[in-house]
Amino acid sequence: MSDFTVGETDFLLDGRPVRLLSGALHYFRVHEDQWGHRLALLRAMGLNCVETYVPWNLHEPRPGDFRDVEALGRFLDAARAAGLWAIVRPGPYICAEWENGGLPHWVTGGLGASARTRDERFLRYTDRWFRRLLPEVVSRQLDRGGPVIMVQVENEYGSYGSDAAYLAHLTDLLRAEGVTVPLVTSDGPEDHMLTGGSVPGLLATVNFGSHARDAFATLRRHQPQGPLMCMEFWCGWFDHWGGEHVVRDAEDAAAALREILECGASVNVYMAHGGTNFAGWAGANRPGGELHEGPLEADVTSYDYDAPIDEYGRPTEKFWRFREVLAAYHDGPLPEPPPAPARLASPADAEVTGWAPLTAVLETLGTPERVHPVPPTFEELGIARGLVRYEVDVPGPRQPYPLTARGLRDLAVVYVDGERAGILTEEEPQLKKPVAGPARVELWVESLGRVNYGPRSGEPKGITGGLLHERQFLHGVRARGLDLDAFEAGVDEVPCGPLPQEGAPGLYRGTVAVQGAGDARLELPGWTRGFVWINGFNLGRYWSTGPQHSLYVPGPVLKEGENEIWVLELQGTDRGAARIAPL
Repeated sequence: MSDFTVGETDFLLDGRPVRLLSGALHYFRVHEDQWGHRLALLRAMGLNCVETYVPWNLHEPRPGDFRDVEALGRFLDAARAAGLWAIVRPGPYICAEWENGGLPHWVTGGLGASARTRDERFLRYTDRWFRRLLPEVVSRQLDRGGPVIMVQVENEYGSYGSDAAYLAHLTDLLRAEGVTVPLVTSDGPEDHMLTGGSVPGLLATVNFGSHARDAFATLRRHQPQGPLMCMEFWCGWFDHWGGEHVVRDAEDAAAALREILECGASVNVYMAHGGTNFAGWAGANRPGGELHEGPLEADVTSYDYDAPIDEYGRPTEKFWRFREVLAAYHDGPLPEPPPAPARLASPADAEVTGWAPLTAVLETLGTPERVHPVPPTFEELGIARGLVRYEVDVPGPRQPYPLTARGLRDLAVVYVDGERAGILTEEEPQLKKPVAGPARVELWVESLGRVNYGPRSGEPKGITGGLLHERQFLHGVRARGLDLDAFEAGVDEVPCGPLPQEGAPGLYRGTVAVQGAGDARLELPGWTRGFVWINGFNLGRYWSTGPQHSLYVPGPVLKEGENEIWVLELQGTDRGAARIAPL
């Protein structure tokens, strides 16, 4: 069996120097039937390794409820079949522009700032998760005939904390559970990040998008020996709802990659292929200021990342420029890209025939309604991804006063006595029109994604600071939540009737007839905000605010003939079309 080690200046494979030319591709952002095609594209670009994170919250949505942890093992087997080594980054925190940075809401909701520390509760949860996960990794290490050559401890921990005892615990846990390949850390190339995130005896790597020589000089001040590696070479970036689509010039990115390699370093291209945040798993950021405490910016469903391989699995100009750079580090010619997957042959309009109001959906599939003294958070109601309806009575008679949702996260559609009264956000948490009493107020609050980076990561969702009428708290709040997982499991139980006269929010059901099934995109002109499923597969969130205006439909999701479509519209629609279109 082969042996991969860390030497004084190089990575060594059976004692011979080797350079890692890796690319990030997250198995959970790509339909499993398309893994082989995307991995073959990595090979064709000139890479010899693939890197993936592991999202804890995807695989343990509730305590002890483990779901398809074996998916990681299947992906690693696919990497081996494609002729690639693999780097695994299991966290437990991963960032990745993923909901809550990969940490389960039921962990952070109870721990707050004690998450990602030596806190015994956090370590207990983490130990249980790693002991369930790591057999998928350990059995596929290089010395056992598998592709795994490296495992990362935590992720950019120096950007968050400095608990050396916590990092030491993770290191000892990985070794105790059988990880024998090299362990590494990754951090930004800054002194405080490297001192906070490094572990004595482990190789430190750095993350950046440019100025490789400066970044590696900083690393060398902290680590005089050992191979140089950029664990995340940011060749593009991600988008936020309501923002602009971010792009990076292909020649500029290729020049930055060339500089990394000219330094004699190994590299992991982040992202080589970004994929999609299916099922509402996109995270959010608060990028304002050095402390990352600005207004929430929710990540879009697409994780295209302006990567060399786009969201649809197509080589871009950046792919070909990177291939030219990487070819110089191979002895022979690179393999040609694999044939493109089948694409939808012709467009098709959906026929929407049934509708159920949000109230009916909530009453059928939501959590039991209970009365609380103050509004409970999503975490207290056990809601990971979805929405909560808060209902409260304003006493009366009393004159009109402002109504405010303190600490609102993230967006609320408000009704007063059954009539829509406005939309509240974190920045504008007060209704424009005052409310007189007596009145019944409903607030349908949606989480737009938990923060995945910075000191505000793990913050709760919902109405976190109470409901105020003037300066008086309103108590006796009735609340029930709808989690997306519960919706998917029970949607057939929701009674649907005719379409409403006006485009009210709710569940819309219909079908779309497809000829020549293959990769496609779903267009929803006239719809505002919500989630959409095709044949039970959650394509993710749509939102008319842009910059994303269609959702990727992987070819394996579609079938010839009739396909079922569900649209959960949360704000209201002018009953526009739902259309499957070719790429």
